[in-house]
Amino acid sequence: MNVVAASLSPSRLRQTGTTPDYRFSLANERTFLAWLRTALALVAGGIAIAQFLPPLRTEGLREGIAGVLLLLGSACAVRAVLHWAACERAMRQGKDLPVSRFPTVLAILVAVGAVGLLVLVLTGTFSA
Repeated sequence: MNVVAASLSPSRLRQTGTTPDYRFSLANERTFLAWLRTALALVAGGIAIAQFLPPLRTEGLREGIAGVLLLLGSACAVRAVLHWAACERAMRQGKDLPVSRFPTVLAILVAVGAVGLLVLVLTGTFSA
């Protein structure tokens, strides 16, 4: 609960440690915003598939793909906030920045999803 509360209330982070060099805080914020752009792209892709992709031969496939993209976008946004707070806290306390496996996991999921979609395209599942 402490991490979530600190993430939702940046002023609580200021009570921890000392103020880091602003360049590092701004770099942390730029990274956070990059993750939010990634999350927004995943959400937009999910909405686009749900709204604009014609019905597929396999019942529920379109909605499933859209749902996966929306869930990945949500996870990415939440992870961005939590990682931003953890990095800010580490900088304020003079500790090493936290390591995250999330970029690797997200990259693997996107790659597996792309290969899966390629298989669907090649097998004609996306044809009307």
